[in-house]
Amino acid sequence: MHCLTSGLISNTLFIMSAIYTFIIVILAILAVTGLFVGVSNDAVNFLNSALGSKAAPRKVILTVASVGIIIGAITSSGMMEVARSGMFNPSLFTFHEVMLLFLGVMFANIILLDLFNTLGLPTSTTVSLIFCLLGSAIAVSIYKIAATPDTTFSDLGSYINTARAMGIVSAILLSVVLAFTCGMIVMYISRLIFTFRYAKIFRHFGAMWCGLSLTAILYFALFKGLKAPLGNTDFMIFISEHIRIAIVIAWVVCSIILWILQRLNVNILKITILAGTLALALAFAGNDLVNFIGVPIAGFDSYKMALDAGNTEMLMDGLNQAAPANFLFLLGAGIIMVITLWTSKKAMHVTQTELNLSKQDEAEERFGSSLFSRTIVRAVLNMNNWYSRVVPQRLQNSISKRFAPLTDQERTNASFDMIRATVNLTTSAILISIATSYKLPLSTTYVTFMVAMGSSLADRAWGRESAVYRITGVMTVVAGWFVTGFGAFLIALAVGLALIYGGTVAVIVISVLCGWLLIHSNFKSKSKEATEKEQPAEVKMKDVVQQCIDEVCDTMEKITRLYDRTLIAVFKENRKVLREMVKESNELFYQSRERKYKELPTLQKLQDSDINTSHYYVQVVDYLSEATKALVHITRPCFDHIDNNHEGMTKEQIEDLMDINDEVEKIYRHINQMLKSNDFSDIDQVLEQRDHLFESIAEAIKRQLKRIKNRETSTRSSMLYLNILSETKTLVLQSRNLLKSQRYFLDNQSVSTQNTVAQTQPSAQQQS
Repeated sequence: MHCLTSGLISNTLFIMSAIYTFIIVILAILAVTGLFVGVSNDAVNFLNSALGSKAAPRKVILTVASVGIIIGAITSSGMMEVARSGMFNPSLFTFHEVMLLFLGVMFANIILLDLFNTLGLPTSTTVSLIFCLLGSAIAVSIYKIAATPDTTFSDLGSYINTARAMGIVSAILLSVVLAFTCGMIVMYISRLIFTFRYAKIFRHFGAMWCGLSLTAILYFALFKGLKAPLGNTDFMIFISEHIRIAIVIAWVVCSIILWILQRLNVNILKITILAGTLALALAFAGNDLVNFIGVPIAGFDSYKMALDAGNTEMLMDGLNQAAPANFLFLLGAGIIMVITLWTSKKAMHVTQTELNLSKQDEAEERFGSSLFSRTIVRAVLNMNNWYSRVVPQRLQNSISKRFAPLTDQERTNASFDMIRATVNLTTSAILISIATSYKLPLSTTYVTFMVAMGSSLADRAWGRESAVYRITGVMTVVAGWFVTGFGAFLIALAVGLALIYGGTVAVIVISVLCGWLLIHSNFKSKSKEATEKEQPAEVKMKDVVQQCIDEVCDTMEKITRLYDRTLIAVFKENRKVLREMVKESNELFYQSRERKYKELPTLQKLQDSDINTSHYYVQVVDYLSEATKALVHITRPCFDHIDNNHEGMTKEQIEDLMDINDEVEKIYRHINQMLKSNDFSDIDQVLEQRDHLFESIAEAIKRQLKRIKNRETSTRSSMLYLNILSETKTLVLQSRNLLKSQRYFLDNQSVSTQNTVAQTQPSAQQQS
């Protein structure tokens, strides 16, 4: 009997060991995945200043950041207290409960960060980890309290450390306000000193200024990035005790070295920016590594404890003891982070969000307008009016002169200049360093982002044309930070409850589901992603012509199809089809509107010889936009009419509209044929068809007015009917105008090309 019992126990332990081994394997896979998604989001913290200013080629910037990451990873303390015992009391949890808790944390953390990467929004991996730990720990605590008779939910506080979570929330608010304000003030003063044409004055004072920046960056690297490996060494103790003297000496030494390099025609701004990039990357790897591998390592340590004890129900008191991570783990994590940095498209997507919001020149805005942003802009404009009345005009002119923007000839394709990049790096380094010394929980992500936004505002990058969109973008990102905490908590809570109650089946199902989500997010949609490439400095007109022809033909064919389907759906009162038509017509309109916004940058890059024909291109784009707008004004009222269950069209109205539809279809068939063939010889025939259509529309309106007088139709159906006729007239009119402009555009382009060829080829007389 004893042998039988022992055998059963051994088999049970074997089975349980296999399950936990599976969990360890999943945690290892999730650790690697966590490094990929985490670095993809956090890369924005140390890359954007260098990338935005184009301080060096992209490969050089990534190489410098990679060196910083490797140094930061291998010199990391590896102390995983946050993951091991920062949010919960492990002495009250068994090995089984802790393993499921860790698994829930990793699932939730990776899903959330990947979602933010897909949206292109930077967030804090620290916040995500903390609230995932909190959510998963509460889930397991609920299970324990429910399974233990002598405990109630009032005992939840003994299981959970909520003070840390509240500190994170306060850190968000503190980081947002402090970083934005400091970035704005420092950038304003810097621009007053150097202006946008800073070459001359920078020659005299640049070494001192960059020396101060480099000193701040070195201080940051020592006390934030290398604090763990240096620890309580004599060097660090001496620096801490004589910090003011050390800073002054460092400033003087750095300034002298940079002055010498400057006299040797070395761009010291590039050195400062790359040094700042290195320092931020080092600090990121050294301090945030726990966010990615802390939980899996804690799970592995727990597994070893249970395996050594031979008991899966033991309490995990051992997690309260600090344990440094294995060097090979740290090195492997650093290598994976570097690989991610070089290969991740999502990292570039997140990076592009901040660059678009801080770009000095006008660009295609990613975010729309909002009531909040419009209110802020109006308030600022009112303050500016007050400023104009109070401040002397002479002083205003003097300040405006310091902020005079660069001309088109002076501009580069960088998002902002190196002065702003240096300000961003220096201000971020100083704020994080001071916060660390005073033990203030400032987030690196929040500080670097808000400093960049504050400097953009001070640098007058947010003009009247872009301010509402930029403010909306900033508020979207900030709101996402709070969503990070709330979302991480809820996801981890749900996953934790599913795992603790679902057991092995839940582990397998959630593992498969998480894998599918990550594959779907990162690989399936890869075909739809357009690789970001720099636009050429000069655009050839022939490329513009071909692109214009393709877009016009495609849009006109869609307009024809959507118009026909909309009328038929109205006749049949098909709400589903009408909803589709509204969606497709809106997409068509937004595409044409975006084309209008891209019009100016395209024209700016055209060669001088193409300017004579470019105004026809402007007309084509404008008429195309107006045609799509008319289509929206048809589809939307039609859907609203049927969606509100109003009375449908009468037989007479349907017959009139069917005749109109036949004429419109005939006109568009003719227009599309000419656009595809580039043969406009029958354009007068389209004019005759248009005039006949307008006569038919006029007659249809007269018949409808008679029906209205005789009360044969309802008011709303009459309004819809007349609206369709009116917008149809506008639609055809704009389409015919587009056809005319397209003909002039192509004809004049052909003449321009012939003239160019004739000018470039020497005549027979010249040859002789």
